Amino acid sequence: MKITEANKKFQIYNSLFLNLYYNDSNHIGYLLPLFKKYASKGIEKQNGPVKIIDQFFEQNAEGYFENKIDFMFKVIQYVERQIVLFDSIEDSTSPYELEDQQVVRISELLSDQLANAHVEEVMKKLNDFRIRIVLTAHPTQFYRPPVLDIISNLREQISNNDIQEVDTLLHQLGLTSLVNSKSPTPLEEAKNIIHICRTNYYNAIGDFQYQLIKNNASFVNQNLITLGFWPCGDRDGNPYVTHETTKEVMDTLRMTLMKCYYNDLKVLISKLTFKEAEVILYELKDKLYTSMFEKDHCIDHKEILNKLEEVEKIIVNHYESLYLEDLHKYKAKVSVFRNHFASLDIRQDHSVHVNTVTYILKENGYIKDSIDEIDKNKLVELLTGEYLDIPNDIQVEDSRVADTILNIAQLDKLQELNGEDGCHRYIISNSEDIFSVLFVLGLMRWIGKKEVFNFDIIPLFETMNGMAACEEIMETLFETEAYKTQLKYRKNKQTIMLGFSDGTKDGGYLKANWSIFKSKEVLTAACKRYDVSVVFFDGRGGPPARGGGKTHNFYAALGSGIANDEVQMTIQGQTITSTYGTEEKFKFNAEQLITSGLLGNIDEDKNDISTDQRSLIEELSELSYEKYIDLKNHPRFLSYLEEMTTLKYYSAANIGSRPSKRNADKKLTLSDLRAISYVGSWSQLKQNIPGYFGIGTALEKVKKSGRLEELKKLYKEVRFFKILIDNSMMSLTKCFFEITSYMKENDTYRDFWIYLYDEYVLSKQMTLEITGFDTLMENEQRTKASIRIREELVLPLILIQNYALQKVQSGDEQSEVYKKLVIRSLYGNINASRNSA
Repeated sequence: MKITEANKKFQIYNSLFLNLYYNDSNHIGYLLPLFKKYASKGIEKQNGPVKIIDQFFEQNAEGYFENKIDFMFKVIQYVERQIVLFDSIEDSTSPYELEDQQVVRISELLSDQLANAHVEEVMKKLNDFRIRIVLTAHPTQFYRPPVLDIISNLREQISNNDIQEVDTLLHQLGLTSLVNSKSPTPLEEAKNIIHICRTNYYNAIGDFQYQLIKNNASFVNQNLITLGFWPCGDRDGNPYVTHETTKEVMDTLRMTLMKCYYNDLKVLISKLTFKEAEVILYELKDKLYTSMFEKDHCIDHKEILNKLEEVEKIIVNHYESLYLEDLHKYKAKVSVFRNHFASLDIRQDHSVHVNTVTYILKENGYIKDSIDEIDKNKLVELLTGEYLDIPNDIQVEDSRVADTILNIAQLDKLQELNGEDGCHRYIISNSEDIFSVLFVLGLMRWIGKKEVFNFDIIPLFETMNGMAACEEIMETLFETEAYKTQLKYRKNKQTIMLGFSDGTKDGGYLKANWSIFKSKEVLTAACKRYDVSVVFFDGRGGPPARGGGKTHNFYAALGSGIANDEVQMTIQGQTITSTYGTEEKFKFNAEQLITSGLLGNIDEDKNDISTDQRSLIEELSELSYEKYIDLKNHPRFLSYLEEMTTLKYYSAANIGSRPSKRNADKKLTLSDLRAISYVGSWSQLKQNIPGYFGIGTALEKVKKSGRLEELKKLYKEVRFFKILIDNSMMSLTKCFFEITSYMKENDTYRDFWIYLYDEYVLSKQMTLEITGFDTLMENEQRTKASIRIREELVLPLILIQNYALQKVQSGDEQSEVYKKLVIRSLYGNINASRNSA
């Protein structure tokens, strides 16, 4: 396995860390390496967590700790910080050194080295192309702001090889609490991410944009990279997001941006010390200062640009173009971020809109109790052709109904200061029929009392049923006069989300990904028929990177049948801080998204899948789906999740504002369960079911029919299929069933554990067979090396977690303490995996 520079550095700095002495550390730095070796040997002997920890404590740690619980808490504290250290080292490493795949630069495409097209054609595509990176607050990372600051300082000092300063920061880290004492509010989550936007993304995007302008005279695309934003706009399953918090985060985004502009302007003023320029710049400075602090005041970005244009003429004509480059850099930032910084999306579940429409229909006398009382054609007529009254005093038991009305009522107001770009999309989770979209259309018409509005309505077809019906749904909408009018007003551009992370939960890994691929094809064709340009908005936790795979590979693999003029995806948790957490990493990964999308357009014929290949993928998809449905229908499936995993502990971990399931007061159902906690629970157990389950069975059945060579050829020739298998191999690499083998002794869940394990073994065997590899991830040695270190680091946490789970399940008298151990062990494992959703 490749030993990377990051691995070498970690060995050096980890030895420093383990030799640091803290009050009450009880020699844990000395004991921890011994404990890891002892645990590894114990697991090889098939000893369970209880036996391993009890014996180690008696033989090695009893003289240093009063009891095993104190010992386990101390181990957790140290391992959490080892993970922070390794994160900091990897984040300080050039992203080029961590990449296993070919890195493609925009400059290479424009020099015609890689593209089978003229440079002019590539530039035209670049000017039309866009990526939108949408930041979400899903709870897959929990570091408090002080810890993020330590990590940032560690990155810098590790890059400088300043051992003394690293030593001091490690000491600070050891004495700093890593966990939240209470769950963050939606606004706190938003402010944490806005802080990253201000400190990293503002400069990264601005510099990226400026360099393209500087090096390419014909580049004019101000929307090449934009930021989206979900915290305080995404209210799906989060009762703590209200119309007030939505308004507040819009103000915070804008006012933070004005602070960025103000600080840059101060630097510019210190350089452009010329009389005529100073008058203009100081006037601009005063207006920006007011906009930084007064919520109801904002200087429009167009005015800023106009002032900068005036200054540019002055310094070009009279002051020898001095500091012109600094002025151009500033203009590039203002042109990109305008008044909004990031564009806030509104998102809500379809069921809430059902309840809201029901309430308004009742208030207007059309129904007594249920929306089912009204004929569907009549309902469409009311939604698209009538204006219903909204009560001034909203009296309704469901607070989400009232908030939905109040939030839609303020949408126009939200755009007044931040601009239309600041908030212009409404996403509907669990869209499965035309009413998913028409309910939002109708609510906007009824509440706003107008025919068209500056908002895009975006259906999210995340279930198998939704994706199966999506083509018919969109065609019906395109033929509905009111929606056709609204779409024309929005320049005939339709954004659609497919699958997201819930698609895998509903249909299994292979079925969900193939369904999304096919849905994109049929929707692309349907939109072409109706002269509508379609944009697909993906969740990174879904098809692009399930298992932690390379997102840009996914976008480079889309064929000619899928619209790919724009890449939009959500990023969350560790991905925000790891993949996009520094200016260098942001620019690197953003560029890879851009070039992958451009290559997908330029070389799209290379990614087309033949009829025979499609037939084989379809067969594999159905076979894996049958196996996954068998899993979901297993009588022990849901109870296993509740009783044997960390599922129910997520809500107590204080890592996010949103509940772990949509209907917190109801009995657990898979449909209500959030994909984050679903995927995360399997990840905590080191079983990673959502990333591969069913693939082994599907591949084996096709092999038994005598078509092994077809499978091997499919992997080699079809890029889309190759990426799916590669991502699955990453999920399989992160599995460690041996640590939960104690479940074979559990009378209730023995057979279910064996059922899961057998599919893991089969999936590993079959993926190796069709790829021709001797080991998993043979083609991604750098990534595999990183995974190996992370899995070694979290081994004590996983062992302690399973020890505590067993104690709770047995009804131990100290169950409450053991529950706290489970919760504490969640954090480090979540951060170490960097792909819990």
